[in-house]
Amino acid sequence: MSNDLVNLRDQIDAIDAELLRLLNERAKLAQHVGHIKDGQIYRAEREAQVLQRLKSENKGPLKPENIELLFREIMSACRDLEQHLRIAYLGPEGTFSQAAAYKHFGHAVGDVACSTIDDAFRAVETGRADYAIVPVENSTEGAVSRTLDLIVGSTLKICGEVLLPVHQNLLRKEDGQEGIVRVFGHVQSLAQCQHWLNQNLPNVERVSVESNAEGARLAADNTADAAIAGENAAEAYGLKVVVPRIEDEPNNTTRFLVMSDHDALPSGCDKTSLVMSAANAPGAVVKLLQPLADAGVSMTKFESRPVKGTNWEYLFFVDIEGHRDDEKVASVLREISARALLLKVLGSYPRVKR
Repeated sequence: MSNDLVNLRDQIDAIDAELLRLLNERAKLAQHVGHIKDGQIYRAEREAQVLQRLKSENKGPLKPENIELLFREIMSACRDLEQHLRIAYLGPEGTFSQAAAYKHFGHAVGDVACSTIDDAFRAVETGRADYAIVPVENSTEGAVSRTLDLIVGSTLKICGEVLLPVHQNLLRKEDGQEGIVRVFGHVQSLAQCQHWLNQNLPNVERVSVESNAEGARLAADNTADAAIAGENAAEAYGLKVVVPRIEDEPNNTTRFLVMSDHDALPSGCDKTSLVMSAANAPGAVVKLLQPLADAGVSMTKFESRPVKGTNWEYLFFVDIEGHRDDEKVASVLREISARALLLKVLGSYPRVKR
């Protein structure tokens, strides 16, 4: 072994030792902060500020996304010294919802796998979980209707969002596509892979299940079955990735919301989600949204949903830039409230840059 290689390894060992010392020093300081807080340990706005600062100060060669990944896990481990967070998600193990939970909170959390999105909401409402991660929209297939319906009636608030690139894979116990009789997948995933399925498995039965991981679990029991799911589901249920990345759109991304009994304080780069309704009159929706334009507040999402149990009445889901406590946003919300039949602030939270 060359002297140069030995020297480089010695330097790495010394840096690792210093990193270990500094990480434990950081953990001790985090514990002191937790004692001073004496309550809610997870602060979405604070973690967002830390991550943004570190990424902006990063000189490389590590990529910004890797810096975020590393420090999320560091913060997760430090947070766990004070409070073991329980995160509800659409299960079972191996779903994209679980991956989104880990991406946002790190791996030092407790998993509360739920059979439905409804159950994920209930887990937080009843105290079985501290937070829930729920899918709200996909870049290919649009809104997740059940999540929008639940948000309207729930007392929970949005305190964060997660953008997760979604790569769908064909999973199976055996290699190859020969002999596949059924393919399991969540309804959104089946739709996201519709063109590929039409081209490659046109005569195979498509079976909708509650989650992709549930489809993977079922496919593990029969060699004639396959599933559409992520690589984490393949690992969890002992399946092979027969064909990777079969989604029709290569930039397929799902947006998840973090739900809790509180929203977040201002971070400096925030988003506020609203649901509202307008009178059934000409120009009513335009008048409802006019305060946003007048104040120069950017609207990043506008989605309409029928009001259940009525004909031709709609709720409007709107995302705007800024925090509900910002003076300009607060003024706009007061103006909209005076014009709307209904206005509910669903939460203000750190905005993830796309």
